Amino acid sequence: MRWALVKVCVAVTTMVVVAFAVPLGLVIKEMARDRAFSNAEREAAAVAPALSITTDRDQLERVVASAGSDDGMAVHIPASDAARAVDIGRQRAAAKDIAATRALGRASTSEVPGGSTLLQPTALSSGEIAVVEVYVPESEVSNGVGTAWAVLAAVGVALIVGSVAVADRLGVRMVQPAQRLVEGAHELGEGKLGARVPEEGPTELRLAAVAFNSMADQVVQLLANERELAADLSHRLRTPLTVLRLNTASLGDGPAAEQTRAAVAQLEREVDTIIRTAREAKPRTVALGAGAGCDASEVVRERMDFWSALAEDEGRKVRVAGVDRPVRIPVARADLVAALDALLGNVFRHTPEGTAFAVDVHNGDDAVIVLVSDAGPGIVDPESAMARGRGSGSDGSTGLGLDIVRRLAESTGGDVRLGSSVLGGTEVRIWIQLDGRAPVRRGHRGAVRRRRRGVGVS
Repeated sequence: MRWALVKVCVAVTTMVVVAFAVPLGLVIKEMARDRAFSNAEREAAAVAPALSITTDRDQLERVVASAGSDDGMAVHIPASDAARAVDIGRQRAAAKDIAATRALGRASTSEVPGGSTLLQPTALSSGEIAVVEVYVPESEVSNGVGTAWAVLAAVGVALIVGSVAVADRLGVRMVQPAQRLVEGAHELGEGKLGARVPEEGPTELRLAAVAFNSMADQVVQLLANERELAADLSHRLRTPLTVLRLNTASLGDGPAAEQTRAAVAQLEREVDTIIRTAREAKPRTVALGAGAGCDASEVVRERMDFWSALAEDEGRKVRVAGVDRPVRIPVARADLVAALDALLGNVFRHTPEGTAFAVDVHNGDDAVIVLVSDAGPGIVDPESAMARGRGSGSDGSTGLGLDIVRRLAESTGGDVRLGSSVLGGTEVRIWIQLDGRAPVRRGHRGAVRRRRRGVGVS
């Protein structure tokens, strides 16, 4: 906007300067010409009184010399019955032009090499017409014109520069509020809920700032209401969880009982985390500093140990690959645990018993890819499955599991894709960016497929 305003001012000022400077320059040139020929007319008029008295050559030569135009003035007296023709000074004009001036009886000009001549007719005492010729060089005609044009050009340039400076100041006055509005929008989009914009500048931008601040206040209020609602709903789960925990005490000993009690304890921890997060107004997945995060291999091994017991009960074959060495990712451990549990829970919930599944971890140069695949029937509509709150149609499905995974990946600059696995069912690919670099390259897909060999979990 700023440079556009400057360009418009430059164009308008240039047109105005040209519209005024060009005609003014032509007028100055014409005035210089008129001045030169007016001086020539005065010189010719100085000789006229002498011509009306005498036609003596010597006397006329002294008059011409006293006029100060000895080299630039000539006098042409025609022949008469009593005297011959007299020509005093250097003749530059053509004889026919002199004759035409004598015949017409009025002054005229003619072009000659190096300038022009003024031919002024003067009546003699004998009744004949003499012609006084005054030479006007081109340098005298253009005297001062170049300087005047240079002054006009300097004034025009000064006007253009001044208009640019004024337009730039006006542009800054208009652009700065717009830039502050853009910065405020970016800050609000990054989660800085306290971002506000000064209500300054032109009327339109001031109204936009007022609307932005009002919108930001409403967003803060809506988020506060949402946090209160989430905390309230989570708190309501404490009662049935307490009953469930008490009931697990009567299950006795055994792997199934221990697994049930561990699941209830984890569920209680998750509910407590949701309540604290909602009350503290902090997002569950946050940007981590250098060296923070978790070991994806360790988390995958831990969660697969947890789920392998249930897989063994249902006769499912399980395979894990790529977890033989540490793989650091910029994701909180609790978030990765929640994402893996959501995906593995979907496998157990939406595939028949005996369906095999696998978890692969691929450590690339700029990203870590975690794949969860199964041999089930697959997902008919991946887009609906990825949409928040839109389940697959099965009982108990809200569609939030994949959304948890998507938000985890996008918090690092990655994303999530659904596709067909080599096992014949669904494959969920979680692309987790490292160090906030460019998005993962699609070429990693082939590398992921080549690393399907792994360690079986029984």
